[in-house]
Amino acid sequence: MDLWQQLSDVTTLSIIVRILLAIILGGMIGLQRGSRNHPAGFRTHILVCVGACLAMLTNQYVFENLSALSDPTRLGAQVITGVGFLGVGTILITGRHRIKGLTTAAGLWASACMGLAIGIGFYSAAIIAGVSILIALSLFAKLEEYINSRSKIMDVYLELDSLNKVKEIIRIAGERDIKVNDMHFSQETPISGEIGVHMTLKLPKRTNHDEATDWLLDCEGVTLLEKI
Repeated sequence: MDLWQQLSDVTTLSIIVRILLAIILGGMIGLQRGSRNHPAGFRTHILVCVGACLAMLTNQYVFENLSALSDPTRLGAQVITGVGFLGVGTILITGRHRIKGLTTAAGLWASACMGLAIGIGFYSAAIIAGVSILIALSLFAKLEEYINSRSKIMDVYLELDSLNKVKEIIRIAGERDIKVNDMHFSQETPISGEIGVHMTLKLPKRTNHDEATDWLLDCEGVTLLEKI
């Protein structure tokens, strides 16, 4: 039996190679998330990837050795569904309507899919996917930030010392050709007792995010500004 055949079948060698590959690729993605202080990091991604790999190994073992009538993809389908619930646990919506953990949840799901590919012996796809996921998490983050910074739609959270200041900000925005597309008050009162306001602004062509931020901070009564 040649080496490739051993790696394709469920053998001791293929089990070791697949589990090690799941640890390496899952760990690489987990390290990237952990380095940015996200809740699901190194160990979590390894466990998800290895668990998915084991599910597909078990599927293949049952299909090849116990019953050829079994569905070799059934356990894998359950893994994809199950990891979705795990990912939900990493997503948080803060009182300022900022969504955190969405990329980490997607990374967990992608790690699970990568583990399924490793578990069935689809090595090339797993390695290519692993590299692609790392590129998306590392390099594309800067590209996404660059594109968002040049968008003419800007979501901000403001804390104001008085309700009257909201009308003043809207008035000055109109003078600057900045349109307030949406506005609502935060349901959670800031600790300082001030007023929390969420605004979606549409900026004119000549105004960028930094200029709009500086203008808002210069407005009287604005004690805090945070881009969402």
